[in-house]
Amino acid sequence: MKLLLVTAVTITTALAVSPASAQKASAQKASAQKTGCTSENMAKLVASGNAMPDTPGKFAMMKEMGAANTAMSKGDMRSACKSYMRAQQMSGQKS
Repeated sequence: MKLLLVTAVTITTALAVSPASAQKASAQKASAQKTGCTSENMAKLVASGNAMPDTPGKFAMMKEMGAANTAMSKGDMRSACKSYMRAQQMSGQKS
C-alpha cells in the first residue's frame, strides 16, 4: 500500500515539474491554487492517511486520492481537485 502511495506522489511530482508540459502545468497550477488542490496539500493528505489506522474510511480516502492522481495524469485537474476535496472531507482535514 505504501509503495502505491509513494508511486502516486512521485508521479504527481514528476508531472508537476515536467518541462514538456510547463505551460500546461502553469495553467493547471493557477486553477488548482483557487481550490487548494496543490501537490503540497495532496502530499500532506497522503502522509496523514498513512498515519491513520486501517479502517474503511482510510481505504475510501486513499481510493479518492488514487482517483485524483489518475485524473491528474490525464490532465483533468477539475476531476483531480474534486477527488482531492472528497478525500480531504473523508479525513476531516482542513488545509
